[in-house]
Amino acid sequence: MSEVFAVETLGEDALLLRFGDAVDGAINQRVHACVAVLEGNRPAWLIDIVPAFATLALCIDLDAFTDAAEPLAELRRWLASQRFDKIEDERAEGTRSHSIRVRYGGEFGPDLEAVAAHAGLSAEEVIHRHSAAEYRVGMLGFAPGFPYLIGMHASLSMPRHATPRTNVSAGSVGIAGAQTGIYPRSGPGGWQIIGGTEEALFDAGRESPALLQPGDIVRFVDAAKVGGTAS
Repeated sequence: MSEVFAVETLGEDALLLRFGDAVDGAINQRVHACVAVLEGNRPAWLIDIVPAFATLALCIDLDAFTDAAEPLAELRRWLASQRFDKIEDERAEGTRSHSIRVRYGGEFGPDLEAVAAHAGLSAEEVIHRHSAAEYRVGMLGFAPGFPYLIGMHASLSMPRHATPRTNVSAGSVGIAGAQTGIYPRSGPGGWQIIGGTEEALFDAGRESPALLQPGDIVRFVDAAKVGGTAS
């Protein structure tokens, strides 16, 4: 188990599995492969499995261990019983894929030209590289349903705005560092906005409110090339 991840205590009711310390596609894939293993034999008292880029939090129901002096000891024993020896093979069976239409540039992507200038590319080439990549949802965070997507072409990396905008429209597609993401609702934000979609990223009325889940595969489609709306 130690060859796959390190185990750290996270408060009195959780353990943190650490797979590495970088935003790396291979590391993140191992995180999600581990999730698949754990979900396959999940006890009722394991109330939450929370994947991030290079870590995975396991949270237990303390009320289920009223007679145990050390509730986390049971979690450690259960964890040690899991089969992680073939974790690299525990992959994409059941992985969901999404195609999301995006209107790039103009009022939808006010920072497209700035990203192009920073990269030394034309705006058209930025759109091509951004929409040609296959992305994996590394984690959700910042706001409900906000996906951090791994897999962007390295040439498109760009720092966040030094001063965040006070309002970024829902559906805005942005770049921050080596990642791209989509704002699920309107609000402040500092990402470089290159386009927008009408896809509803988060809807509290749905059975699964967040459209995208960690581990999902995402492709962007240039709406100007296929016609119709950006959803």
